[in-house]
Amino acid sequence: MAGSTLKIENLHVEIDGSEIIKGLDLEINGGEIHAIMGPNGTGKSTLASAIMGHPRYDITQGSVFLDGKDVLEMEVDERAHAGMFLAMQYPSEISGVTNSDFMRSAINANREEGDEISLMKFIRKMDGKMDELEIDQSFSQRYLNEGFSGGEKKRNEILQLLMLEPRMAILDEIDSGLDIDALKVVSKGINTMKGPEFGCLIITHYQRLLNYITPDKVHVMMQGRIVKSGGAELAERLENEGYDWIKEELGIEDEKVGEQA
Repeated sequence: MAGSTLKIENLHVEIDGSEIIKGLDLEINGGEIHAIMGPNGTGKSTLASAIMGHPRYDITQGSVFLDGKDVLEMEVDERAHAGMFLAMQYPSEISGVTNSDFMRSAINANREEGDEISLMKFIRKMDGKMDELEIDQSFSQRYLNEGFSGGEKKRNEILQLLMLEPRMAILDEIDSGLDIDALKVVSKGINTMKGPEFGCLIITHYQRLLNYITPDKVHVMMQGRIVKSGGAELAERLENEGYDWIKEELGIEDEKVGEQA
């Protein structure tokens, strides 16, 4: 199976009539890990939610294609079935639904009818992935994210990533709230996915995650668009010098905070 390509062209996104993303272009190929960084309020989380079809976000212009297919014409479940995945910044708690039941239902929803994963194969796979992420086996019978610490929620998002094996993943601040040990485990999980059939976009504020996951490209987002791109060394410079040098270089005024990320 050939690697996927996510292509975004001239994307404009509004929230409640206010334009947040203002003409964004980005292309991610299978085998590549891209990172988007930028100050608060620049539209990073808006980009993730809009691509995945959150109803709050109104795409007024532009296009998003996955392997040549129009993502914006797909329902949310169709985007997942096409191989897209979002690790959310703030995962929801769902009482009464165990982690195991949720995960198996999600896997089967992405498979053809009659090709559901067997219970034994599912258990072996989930047990193995939880071991990789240093998650206690009792985790599988806890209700989805209910009572989870911030770090447990983020590990659970990566567990879903490893179980579902998407072709294109968007990880929205997967490093927030993690101590250094959890950060290493989560990074290891993401690195195990890297290959020609998997592309990834990581949204982060901090270079520390990129100490463990080497991005192929780093993008800086300001004023609703990507204003600068480079290699891993760009993230290091941002960590050391902040964003003022980019603002001065491009004549950008200070951002107005319009969202969490």
